[in-house]
Amino acid sequence: MKKLSLLLMSVAVFAVSCKENTKSQDDEAQKMKDQEAAMQNEETQNEWVDLFNGENLEGWKAFNADTITQWKVEDGALAFTPAEGERPGSENLISKDEFTNFELSLEWKISEAGNSGIMWGVQEDKKFKEPYLTGPEIQVLDNQKHPDAKNGPIRQAGALYDMVPPSKDVTKPVGEWNKTVIRIDHVSNLGTVTTNGEKITEFPVHGEEWDKMVQGSKFKDWEDFGKHRSGHIALQDHGDKVWYRNIKIKKLE
Repeated sequence: MKKLSLLLMSVAVFAVSCKENTKSQDDEAQKMKDQEAAMQNEETQNEWVDLFNGENLEGWKAFNADTITQWKVEDGALAFTPAEGERPGSENLISKDEFTNFELSLEWKISEAGNSGIMWGVQEDKKFKEPYLTGPEIQVLDNQKHPDAKNGPIRQAGALYDMVPPSKDVTKPVGEWNKTVIRIDHVSNLGTVTTNGEKITEFPVHGEEWDKMVQGSKFKDWEDFGKHRSGHIALQDHGDKVWYRNIKIKKLE
């Protein structure tokens, strides 16, 4: 009888142990599933998203206007061709969505003696006649023939316009494509420009150092310049033909 009791007790202990082991395994499996789901969610959040589909202007609009007349799709590229004759004003293109912390990757080529730019933090409002009144600009330029290049590196391609020059000129000849990646991160307070595989420009994006840069530039008396962490991406109409393609963005939040 004593042996039977001991046997029954052993069986009970074994059953409890098995149950606990099974529960532990189930908990561990669920934990792994939760971790995988979190990683997949993070990857989804950090995926590159096309801002230009290569076929039409979906996702874009004219700054402070309802129609787009001078931006067209040419051979899978977004091309600006200024209207002939006297134009009533510029037609800058902006993303319909707004962004805060991001990486923007695109390719661009400029016409001979041409000028354009890529801006962020742009505010669309009738009180602002141009995107550059609010949005800082990364310069797009023919460094060889556009007159602004003679004003120094702070006005040349890849510069944070009129504030931070590129470390060197890595642009390709007019008519050839350049690849630029612009990273704006307010969490780390760092902006960078990488062109054709080389990081050429680095700068703070807010705070005391940013304010010092603005004060030393043509923008020092512009009340709303660079004050907004969130805003539209803008492609500038500077009156010259320019092409952009493979435009995509990745949020950093």
